[in-house]
Amino acid sequence: MPDFKNLSDEEWRKRLDPMAYKVLREAATERPFTGELLGEHREGSFVCAGCGAVLFKSQAKFESGCGWPSFDAPAEGAQITEVEDRSHFMTRVEVRCPHCNGHLGHVFEDGPTATGLRYCINSAALDFRPAGEESAPPRD
Repeated sequence: MPDFKNLSDEEWRKRLDPMAYKVLREAATERPFTGELLGEHREGSFVCAGCGAVLFKSQAKFESGCGWPSFDAPAEGAQITEVEDRSHFMTRVEVRCPHCNGHLGHVFEDGPTATGLRYCINSAALDFRPAGEESAPPRD
């Protein structure tokens, strides 16, 4: 399995489609209401599109109306990395994959569930694995 945190830019470009590259490696944001996983409601896991690490479970997904997939908590043991983001003339909390350091989106303290959190995540940063197929190994 590769050391995802040390892949070169060229290696990332080969691994990812152009939008996933922009989001995961350049911290871009896809346009709201355009992501393929926004309407995904099957049971399963949402994994990092860069490395395949399980990040969120379908049970944590909810409709926030913000235009991006929203979750109230990471998957058990996911240990999402949080980084202060002062871009765009505001302060937010950016979330990154703990395995490949890919940009996922942001977390806000305005969620409707008991956690009070809303992980607002780019579809391009995720892949979906239906229940029963979740044990597939991370990408190599």
